[in-house]
Amino acid sequence: MQDATSKYLILLASHVTLAAVVFVFPFIAKIYLITIFIYGFYFVVKNQNKNNEVLIVAGYIVGAEVFLRATDAALLYEFSKYGVILFIFIGMFYSGFSKNAVPYWLYLLLLIPSIIIATFVLNASTEDRKIISFTISGPVCLGIASLYTYQRKIHINSIYSILLAIGLPIISLTTYLILFNPSVRDVVTGTDSNFETSGGFGPNQVATVLGLGLFIFLSRVVLQSKNSLLLLVNFILAVIIAFRAIVTFSRGGVFTAIIMFVALLINVYFLSNTKSRIKLIYFIAFATLATFMVWGYSALETNGMIEKRYSNQDASGRVKESRLTGREMLIGEELKTFFENPILGVGVGKSMEIRKAATEVNAASHNEVSRLLAEHGSLGIVMLLILIFTPLFLYFDNKQNIFMFPFLLFWFLTINHAAMRIAAPAFIYALSLLKVHFNSSNIASVEN
Repeated sequence: MQDATSKYLILLASHVTLAAVVFVFPFIAKIYLITIFIYGFYFVVKNQNKNNEVLIVAGYIVGAEVFLRATDAALLYEFSKYGVILFIFIGMFYSGFSKNAVPYWLYLLLLIPSIIIATFVLNASTEDRKIISFTISGPVCLGIASLYTYQRKIHINSIYSILLAIGLPIISLTTYLILFNPSVRDVVTGTDSNFETSGGFGPNQVATVLGLGLFIFLSRVVLQSKNSLLLLVNFILAVIIAFRAIVTFSRGGVFTAIIMFVALLINVYFLSNTKSRIKLIYFIAFATLATFMVWGYSALETNGMIEKRYSNQDASGRVKESRLTGREMLIGEELKTFFENPILGVGVGKSMEIRKAATEVNAASHNEVSRLLAEHGSLGIVMLLILIFTPLFLYFDNKQNIFMFPFLLFWFLTINHAAMRIAAPAFIYALSLLKVHFNSSNIASVEN
């Protein structure tokens, strides 16, 4: 136990150190990116993917994506999605894929018509290849990853390892944000999403990944803290990540993390014995108190601006007309496009082009649901039904996958406020399809 604790603390410390080194010497971030792929390939090939090592490597890439983008290390903007696909293919080479994953073969086939249409309808001035790959890489990543994970048997400890792989680079991101902006109070002047507190990168994407990290380390508090030291460390990490997520002033990632964790607690509660349930209730009470303390500190550091942000007010306290920072109009335009082209849609990437011509607004809605409808038409509806109901049906035969609902919720909530601009929703969705088994002693540390 002591060896495991020491190794865990070393991993955390090394990722804190990494962020500090990258902050001082930015070029190190590119070396870090290359190292991830080289060592990841070595790690999988050496073990011949006997324990689904590709999911650990892919998870690490997912967790590192925003950190590497924020530090300008990404050689390709979509490197994370391509990286996940690459390692999933390597995993398929060693371990195959499920022949029963018919829903996801169908899902991938349904993506094709809109891609074909896009090659004909996009304007000549548009960089066709770039806009198609940018828009479709997320859905394709989800489909391919799902072919690999579909009902693949895996132990709960492997799920913990995958989540830790995702969480470690998020620790680096959090450290980098603190170094980039050590004083939140000095840069917060309004209630809009804040690029300064987000490391100079997109607050929406940063908050999304921080929210995922918050969930991961809170889940480790409940499920993986086997001694007081680990309990304290994991809780402190969760608190720090929560604060940095809140002060991005991007709400989606924070709300998503809370909903995911509530779903996990409900699952753990019903799978625990009476003694464990009592301890879990004590933990919930303590976590609620800590939440108010973090919120209070955030309000203090932002001079009350964060309270106005979550109350949908501007800096002067006036209620804003839009609750979604104007995205309602963009989503409405995509739905209008769908009703005008309900069969096959307008083609991948074309909805933004149409919106720009009609409204002179050159912006994405950040909503994957409305985009699917606009660009894929009725086929988009079928795809959504496949993605929503397949994990739910599988759950009836795999209620030991305590992370299924949190994973599915992360995907659905994220694509509604951040689309699939990063690889996280695609990969996390695929994890919801795993067939998980565990021993009773693995359910929760609250039993100890």
